[in-house]
Amino acid sequence: KVYNVYNWTRGGLIELNNGGPKPLQYVATAAFLANLFADYMDADGVPGWNCGPTFYPSSTLRSFATSQVDYILGKNPLHMSYVVGHGNKYPKHVHHRAASTPHNNVKYSCTGGYKWRDSKNPNPNEITGALVGGPDRFDRFQDNRKQDRYTEPTLAGNAGLVAALVSLTETAGSGVDKNLIFSGVPPLYTPAPPPPAPWRP
Repeated sequence: KVYNVYNWTRGGLIELNNGGPKPLQYVATAAFLANLFADYMDADGVPGWNCGPTFYPSSTLRSFATSQVDYILGKNPLHMSYVVGHGNKYPKHVHHRAASTPHNNVKYSCTGGYKWRDSKNPNPNEITGALVGGPDRFDRFQDNRKQDRYTEPTLAGNAGLVAALVSLTETAGSGVDKNLIFSGVPPLYTPAPPPPAPWRP
């Protein structure tokens, strides 16, 4: 691995939260940002960067991004996708109220929903496309609804994953268009008024 300053699981997942819960939200966003930075370097004609005596091409960032998304989608020691509904093996006990509470026209209080949270049965409603929290630092995963560190999806994680997936697809285009990337962003200041008409005596 190129980035030795970070801890990695044996299965190849970078640890950006020191082995804490829900690591995939950080990993997915890092994959997106690595690929975006490679796009910026390509747009400016920068082939890579030097770190000490070693030169790293921008393709190193793309390889990192791809390896992390591949891990999330099932190229890991458990051969499990951490995206609900993707592949043959994925979490079935997602820590999510709408996914775990059946549609039976009964309104449950917060504590009333605990019987569904605590159930050993798979979720009655599949939350397709949700990225769960992910494995621990030993590549282990507990598909247990009560273990939210493993099975809870987050907005940050899903936003990062969508961005990473788009950035890695060939159909997303040929990277960053440095002439138009910020064209839709309004200026941070009020534009200066036009100069006055020339004065004539």
